[in-house]
Formats: sequence, structure tokens, C-alpha cells
Amino acid sequence: MDIHLDTTAILDYRDAAIERLVADRGWRELPESDRIGAVYDFVRDEVRFGYNESDRLSASRVLADGYGQCNTKTTLLMALLRAVGIPCRFHGATIHKRLQKGVVDGFFYRLAPDDIIHSWTEVRFEERWVGLEGVILDDLYLEGIRNTVATDGGEFLGYGVGTDNIDDPPIRWCGTDTAIQTTGVNRDFGVYDDPDTFYAEHGGDITGVKGVVFRHLARHLMNRKVAEIRSCGAS
Repeated sequence: MDIHLDTTAILDYRDAAIERLVADRGWRELPESDRIGAVYDFVRDEVRFGYNESDRLSASRVLADGYGQCNTKTTLLMALLRAVGIPCRFHGATIHKRLQKGVVDGFFYRLAPDDIIHSWTEVRFEERWVGLEGVILDDLYLEGIRNTVATDGGEFLGYGVGTDNIDDPPIRWCGTDTAIQTTGVNRDFGVYDDPDTFYAEHGGDITGVKGVVFRHLARHLMNRKVAEIRSCGAS
């Protein structure tokens, strides 16, 4: 079996809830490109942008949460792709915390490390690897950003966005790379077979007292801000 189709502790795609989702959506019956696109669109828009308590949550836990950020959406996307027979791998990096400014400010922004673990899925398609970093932010949240803090369009960095063109970022699946935070990337760790291997080597979550503050207070305030912005994207 291709190692890029393996299950792992984090990519637990044989979980009953994941198997039920895949069966109910009929994704396995779709042609390859449509299969990738359907899974990608589900994770991008139906699993809304938000901050989970840990980067290392299993895919089934991310699905149960119903929201995710770069690392947890990567986990869920990888698990679902593998569940429908699409090989994929993990690409690890860091982003500067400036990319998060606006979602988090003041004391909590100062508390955050300068470099934050970041990741995206690479999918094997037509004999090449295609990066799917554009899965992170749902459409309503992006529209809320355009309606509130990015009204001038063009290049934008902050509020979870890092793009050269906020009006038309490359986020749609069309067989090529997608991206929404890449202009905030400041270190590239390269590719790994799975997130488990990456986190064992590089860690992920903020640790110590800062980690406790993030899990129990800061992320809830951040999710509240995200919801406020998303509400400005509703028609």
C-alpha cells in the first residue's frame, strides 16, 4: 500500500464518523479531480475557520469540532483524501504571528511566539504534487474580511490571511496549487509522510503557561472575533 494512503493515530480515517461522512457524500464514486475538489470544498467551507485546542487533534476530533485552522484542517483534509483513495502528504512550515494580528491583539498577541507552526496538504494529482494551502479560510469569513478590514483590496496580511490579492486569492480547486496564508510563511520544514511524524520532530502546540492561557482563554476570544468577522460576510 502507498505510504501516502496510510492511516495513523492523527489521520484516523477509519473512524466511524469519517466513514459515514464519506459514504453519505458519495465521494468515492466521483472521478479523481472531482473527488479531490469535493473533499477540499467540504473542508474549506463546511468546516469553518476557527482555533481548536490543539494542533495534534485527530481527524475525527476535528470533524466533531466542526471548525479548524491551518494545522487541523490539514489533518482533516489529509484523512478524507486518503479515505477516498487519494495519496497525500504533509508540508510543514512556520508563519510569523503578524499573520494572526487582528484576530488576536494586545496582551495575547504579545504572548504569542513570533513563529507559529503552519502546514498544508500536498495531494498527488496527474503525476505531480499539488499544494492545498487555500483550504484554511471559509468563504463567509473571507467575505467578512473584504467587507471590514480589507476594503481596498490587493495585498493583505493579518486576520489569518496572507495573500497578494485579497479580492481573488487562489483558493479554488482547479488542479493547481491553492493558497491563502503563504505570504506569511517565514520558514519551510519541507514534506513529511504524515502529521504524526512532523509533530514528533517539531512539536506544535504552545506549551507551558502560555499554552494553558491559549487553550482556555485566548482561543475562545479569537474564535469570537472570527465569528464577528464572518457575520459581516453574510448576505
